[in-house]
Amino acid sequence: MTGGDSAAAGTPSAVTRPFTEAIEAAEALIASAEFIETDADLAEGLDYLAGGISSILQLARAHDPRHPYFVTSTGPYSKMGLDNPDTIYYHATVDAAGTYVVRGVRGTTADLSFQVLRGDYTPTDVPGGDDAFDDRRIPIADDGSFEITFGPADGATGGDDYFVLGEGASMLAVREVYGDWGAQRGRVTIERTDTVGTAPVEPGSERIAKRYAIAGKMLLARVHTWFNFPKWFYLDEPVNTFTAPRTTPGGLSTQYSSVGHFDLPPGRSMVVTVPKSDAPYQGFQLGSMWYISLDYVNRQTSLNSAQAQVDPDGMIRMVISATDPGVANWIETTGRRRGILQFRWQRTDGPIGVDLGPVAEVVDDADVRSRLPFADVNAIDADGWAARIADRQRAFAQRMLG
Repeated sequence: MTGGDSAAAGTPSAVTRPFTEAIEAAEALIASAEFIETDADLAEGLDYLAGGISSILQLARAHDPRHPYFVTSTGPYSKMGLDNPDTIYYHATVDAAGTYVVRGVRGTTADLSFQVLRGDYTPTDVPGGDDAFDDRRIPIADDGSFEITFGPADGATGGDDYFVLGEGASMLAVREVYGDWGAQRGRVTIERTDTVGTAPVEPGSERIAKRYAIAGKMLLARVHTWFNFPKWFYLDEPVNTFTAPRTTPGGLSTQYSSVGHFDLPPGRSMVVTVPKSDAPYQGFQLGSMWYISLDYVNRQTSLNSAQAQVDPDGMIRMVISATDPGVANWIETTGRRRGILQFRWQRTDGPIGVDLGPVAEVVDDADVRSRLPFADVNAIDADGWAARIADRQRAFAQRMLG
């Protein structure tokens, strides 16, 4: 460390102060959330903040488009943006002027996709997607390996392995999407062609101080953004209903979604009926009012078409409730009265029409079975349910280490 670095950075407390002040401001925002009704709601918000702190510090340190690498964007312990329980998310920071080679091996997941983003999610905007596509657009060898390049327009080769980084491109996002949680994970790496083989400059204390300041701004932006996102796209809809399937704002070009929000007081359940689609991936989940997934490892708060029981008529019927209705497709609210509803269809070949969307009916708990035409097929006992949860826990553990 040089004397100049030390003087520029100031005392140790001054270095970290922007971040610690951002944590305090974020905590105040969370504590003031209008939807908090119970201590459990507040505790979830504070735990969400802890995951955000961990994630933001990692992201601030990985923010180098000259020496990029993929980091986990969101996950079970650092949730944001209604993370899909069936997806592993990665991203790397890029610069529109750079050229980047992405290599990997495709696993056996239901979908593998790439998206170039401009800017970032903010409290007032969704980042523009310069290009979003799944692996059907890239050459993949018989052994599953692939190599593609992202770079400026003037470097384009005209081949199917080159993708242009548009003006303002700042991030390359990669998603692996699972139907079967026991599917084989793939591998993906990134390097910048004009810096590979070199080392980044070692940071001085002034640069470290700047990272803490950036991290503080990122943390507050994250909290502000995801407070607003449900208001933009969910909470204006009539409660306990779903929108018609539509392309996902700021999302993938081959993804459709149907969304809503629920309010189920004690004694009331929602029965959701949806056709099993031909799309390789069709998934449903609940989210909290913090706009994050619920516990999807130890509780069945999500189901995709590979996991769900499909009735003989080709329909998937799910029961959303706080109390166990004794059916395999129970979606647990985990005691929440209010929350988010989300369907996704991915790797689609065409539009998902209204006829493939969900229909919801809210009924008394006692009337649930009368709304299930194949109730006997749907039934599951306590031992069967425990085995179902054990399968989720084991598959999740394998997926995260695979």
